[in-house]
Amino acid sequence: MLKTPVLGSAKNWTRYLMAKRQKTIQRFLEINGWSNAERIKLGGDASFRSYYRLKDKGRGAILMDAPPDLEQVDPFLKIARHLKSLGYSAPSIFAANRGLGLVLLEDFGENTFTSLLAAGENEKKLYLLATDFLIDLHSRPLNQTVPNNLEQYTLNKFIAEVSLLTDWFVPAFNNWGLSEKSKLEYELKWRQLIGLDLGVPQNLVLRDYHVDNLMRLEGRVGIAACGLLDFQDAVVGPVTYDLISLIEDARRDVSIETAESVKKNYLSAFPNICPNQFRRSMAVLGAQRHAKVIGIFTRLCVRDKKMVYLEHIPRVWRLFENACNHPELSIMKTWIDENIPAKYRCIPEGLAASC
Repeated sequence: MLKTPVLGSAKNWTRYLMAKRQKTIQRFLEINGWSNAERIKLGGDASFRSYYRLKDKGRGAILMDAPPDLEQVDPFLKIARHLKSLGYSAPSIFAANRGLGLVLLEDFGENTFTSLLAAGENEKKLYLLATDFLIDLHSRPLNQTVPNNLEQYTLNKFIAEVSLLTDWFVPAFNNWGLSEKSKLEYELKWRQLIGLDLGVPQNLVLRDYHVDNLMRLEGRVGIAACGLLDFQDAVVGPVTYDLISLIEDARRDVSIETAESVKKNYLSAFPNICPNQFRRSMAVLGAQRHAKVIGIFTRLCVRDKKMVYLEHIPRVWRLFENACNHPELSIMKTWIDENIPAKYRCIPEGLAASC
């Protein structure tokens, strides 16, 4: 039995909680027949979840550890089962305890698109496979692709996300943030941009659709070879959101040729979508996502002490600036130029040291 530590020692209390969590995990594994499995910790993500690869007598699985006071597993379970019901390659769920925040998943292996690209695999081929999945998903009726009671990507949700830029990034470079007047102008401009009809259909949006969360599954053909991960934040929203997330990646540069091939293939599958409205939607949602990501990456450093994301901020700023060059985003470009001078569109000076 674990002894409760003497109060006043933060380090002892942390050790106690960690030991208690490990005991809970071991009991979960015992109940589900994995008590003797070798446990290998995998790289984390931007959440509070942890992942472990389990190996036991020739079989394998992935353990997701999502502490219930910080993360919820229900959204992941719901979307995983829904995607599988549609015939897509989401991991099978072997066991789950919602109250404990523990899930045993199918192990898709190690062939993320990111690792394949690093090993020299053909970029265009992988990105077109990811695009083919989106084309198939978006070809289905909304009442089939969207599970019951799924959250809508509302205007207010979009606004809350872009506010991460002004709430976290701006104070990191000027120490005092923005005036209330500037913040209000920023919000109003976004409401003007996103509030207009984006001119594209609505469908299931996975929201973090990029090469880190996609896997090539050996032995499967067609879009079944595209393994899907990290979709617990899925919503109903514009079909272009996941597409822009794919080709304007915060973590890697995508070639112009590949990006253009992706857009061309997608548009050719949906002749009813106006190309001009498609491009406008891509620009607006790209700018919205980049503003959000810059804020998130800053917050991960300042609040969560996760510095690894800082190196990507200059790339995301380049993507943000490029999106704002679209004629209909001129109002956002003007606001950015007036409030965040070009010399500050980088990793804020001293931020890494403060983390």
